[in-house]
Amino acid sequence: MCDYGQSNTVSMVIVNYNAGDLLLKAVESALAQVDEVIIIDNASSDNSLILLNKYICNESNVRIVRNKKNVGFSVACNMGAKISKAPYILFLNPDCILDDDAVNTLKQVLISKKDIGLVGGLLQNPDGTEQAGGRRAIPTPWRSFVRAFGLYRFYSRWPKLFFDFHLHKQALPDIPVEVEAISGACMLFKREAFEDVGMWDENYFLHCEDLDICMRLRQNNWKIVFVPTAKIDHFIGKCSESCPVFVEWHKHKGMIYFYHKFFKHQYPGILMQMVIAGVWLHFLGAGGSKAIKSKLNNALSKSHQTHV
Repeated sequence: MCDYGQSNTVSMVIVNYNAGDLLLKAVESALAQVDEVIIIDNASSDNSLILLNKYICNESNVRIVRNKKNVGFSVACNMGAKISKAPYILFLNPDCILDDDAVNTLKQVLISKKDIGLVGGLLQNPDGTEQAGGRRAIPTPWRSFVRAFGLYRFYSRWPKLFFDFHLHKQALPDIPVEVEAISGACMLFKREAFEDVGMWDENYFLHCEDLDICMRLRQNNWKIVFVPTAKIDHFIGKCSESCPVFVEWHKHKGMIYFYHKFFKHQYPGILMQMVIAGVWLHFLGAGGSKAIKSKLNNALSKSHQTHV
């Protein structure tokens, strides 16, 4: 069992929802690097827990909590955090595979300064390229407007006005750097910082909760640091492929809540209404596209099964 008396112990929380064999791979990559693994399962209907149970039958430091329904990411994360006792909490998506020593690399940066409350690593695509979201600026309503209408192309001439929040397009730094936000796919917190800001906001069901907690950390004078030498392979989209429109709905709903929570007093009412309208228009485009793609994939799958 974990020795919580040691100041360097790490508890890892994974929220699982139909991650398939990736859940097992994520846990395998982490077992030698953390002191405790807590799986909060949001009523998965696939074989992810069956595969995991076969592997962890002799692992005393792995705990699985099975929810009767999908309570959402934030609620499940808080459930795991409340169970854990370690001074450092790692939240990892089940579609993430940690590189060797990634957790220790992150932890060394986290403990290097008292005011660092959160660190994240380099999220990589399967081909090794940097993935969007691992390091980013907060997508304020204005920045989102700039991005949506392609105004970021004028960044070289007016960098402060037309700033692009997609930092992965910039050169990869050689050393850890402070950023405004990192991805919720892999976050290592000091428990002190995590509890200081009130943990995850449970008004988010899925998506944008990571931006929210980054905002609150910075408001409370905690620093967020991106660590490029801590590498994580992120097989993004695996857990959402069975319900893409559902995911898009909550992503856009979460963004509207995020804007209202943090920016409604900074922007004129009419501008905020335009931003909200833009978010829903984007949902109609993105959601519709994913719905069509999903139906085509299902049709092709049924056609293939018929001819086998």
